[in-house]
Amino acid sequence: MNDIVKRFPANPLLSPKDLKASAEGLEITCLLNPGVFRFQNKTWLIVRVAERPAQKENIISFPVLTETGGTQIIEIKKDDPELDASDARVINYKGVDYLTTLSHLRLLCSDDGVQFYEPEGYTPLVGEGMLQTFGIEDCRVALLENIYYLTFTAVSGNGVGVGLRTTVNWKDFTSHGMMLPPHNKDCAIFEEKINGLFYALHRPSSVDIGGNYIWITSSPDGVHWGNHQCIIKTREGAWDSKRVGAGAAPIKTDKGWLAIYHGANEKHQYCLGAFLMDTNDPSKVIARTEEPVMVPTATYETSGFFGNVVFTNGHIVDGDTITVYYGAADEFVCAAHFSLKEILSLLKFNHV
Repeated sequence: MNDIVKRFPANPLLSPKDLKASAEGLEITCLLNPGVFRFQNKTWLIVRVAERPAQKENIISFPVLTETGGTQIIEIKKDDPELDASDARVINYKGVDYLTTLSHLRLLCSDDGVQFYEPEGYTPLVGEGMLQTFGIEDCRVALLENIYYLTFTAVSGNGVGVGLRTTVNWKDFTSHGMMLPPHNKDCAIFEEKINGLFYALHRPSSVDIGGNYIWITSSPDGVHWGNHQCIIKTREGAWDSKRVGAGAAPIKTDKGWLAIYHGANEKHQYCLGAFLMDTNDPSKVIARTEEPVMVPTATYETSGFFGNVVFTNGHIVDGDTITVYYGAADEFVCAAHFSLKEILSLLKFNHV
């Protein structure tokens, strides 16, 4: 499989060593999947920062948040018969799943879209309350009517759902709690109302009947959501056979709403593709790419904390150029240019 992107020569733009851990005793393991937005004439990333304690010999340790906002370190002996640590991202202990790292969201900005730094006066966003005790992850940002809507994965022992916060200045935030209950993630709000309604893509999941499919929902106020419909499914034998999920806010074009999405196969290789929705009724998918538009091929995409992954939550559109910022190998933050016209040319309108 080939792709059509032009990767930045400076990739990776950010690595774990480029940022400081949030607290003494923790170390940054991964930087992942930034949301992207424009603010004060700069390009901003809201990066997922995953941390854990330095690992001791024969011990697995990981942090969780308490309901009051403190951090608790859990330590388990590696030879404990009730421990399953076969997955680098999730462990199971005594029948309960935990994340091996605790994630928060960190704000960085850039004048040129390549060199990023942490500005003063902007604090990290961390988990709040019992529904975010395992952290918050993979934020997507949408700007509507001068309000920034932040949708992110909220993780706890109760499950994985979609949290929602809003802001106008990136210093003061309003929390709207759990926007979509477990099990759900990959939520991207459209940056324009359609027939007076907010719209969003999301990804509920099922381990039994159904699968990891992309759905669409609408809302009268951006807070309360309903009219859920499944619009994109996995394809047997294809690059997106195991799961699919939305990327950033869909892009309005003269042909319809274009969404860049991620798909994974049975080997857990994550690639990017695209689909097109009707301008006036985005629940109608009118075209989809058959082959991926981006495949993990660079060394920093194939090797890392969890290799063979390209995963995007954010982009900047400037005419025909889409600058996609993406997570690579669940460890690095990178960027690449797409041509909007080229993506549109690869869409197949006869797949339905």
